[in-house]
Order: sequence, then structure tokens, then C-alpha cells
Amino acid sequence: MSVRPAPALAFATLLLLLVAPTAAADPYETVTVDPTGTVAADGTVTLSGTYRCLGDTGPVFVSSSVGQKSPSVRHGIGGTRAVCDGVERRWENTGKPSPGALEPGTAHVEATVMELAPQGGLPLPRFHAAQQQDVTLVEG
Repeated sequence: MSVRPAPALAFATLLLLLVAPTAAADPYETVTVDPTGTVAADGTVTLSGTYRCLGDTGPVFVSSSVGQKSPSVRHGIGGTRAVCDGVERRWENTGKPSPGALEPGTAHVEATVMELAPQGGLPLPRFHAAQQQDVTLVEG
């Protein structure tokens, strides 16, 4: 016999995840994006930068997304496991969006250091740092 959560319970869980308060990021915690990223001949995009974060109780990741042709369309470009020990470290994410989605030229990147922190038995997001900026994608 399989057990499926009641729709009301599933909705309540989703609602909790969307409205749960998150702690404000410490000003010492940072993430940067390098001014240049690459687009390989096969469409693979590589973005990089640095991050620094403090104290973690759950897994932490540096995620990145990029948009180019439309401000409402973003493409997730990988995720790197982060170490939150106060040391500035490098991150590099690679991903392959749909064919032709990105090309060399100016693009808008967002990088985020986010922890899945246990709160009452559920892993809730805790943002350590975020950065948005324009970069240049070059053939690579």
C-alpha cells in the first residue's frame, strides 16, 4: 500500500516553504561574478567568481543563472557545493541550456550562496549572499 500526502498537506508544506522567514545575510558574506564567462561550441556555458560565507548547519551551494535575449527568461547554470569557513574561495558552474539559448555577447548573471538549513525538520533556504551583474560571454 502506498501512502500519498493529502493535497491540503502538500499545499501547506509548499506555502510554508514560500513564506518562511529567512535570516538576513551577514555583510561579511559575499559572492562575486567574474566579468567574463564562456560559451563553448556545443552551447555549454561556464560562469565563475568567488564566495565567502560563515557557519553552516546544512548543505550550502553557489548557484548561478544567466539571461540574455529576454529579461524574463533565465537559464540555470549548475551549482557548486560551498564550504562556509570564512575563507574566500573560487566557484565555477557549468551548464548547457537549450540549443541557441545563449551566444557570445552581454548577458545578465545572478549568483547566490544558499544553504538548506534544517528548521523544524524541514530544510529551508537561508541565503548567505547574492550578486547580479552584466558579464560578457565569449567563445571558449
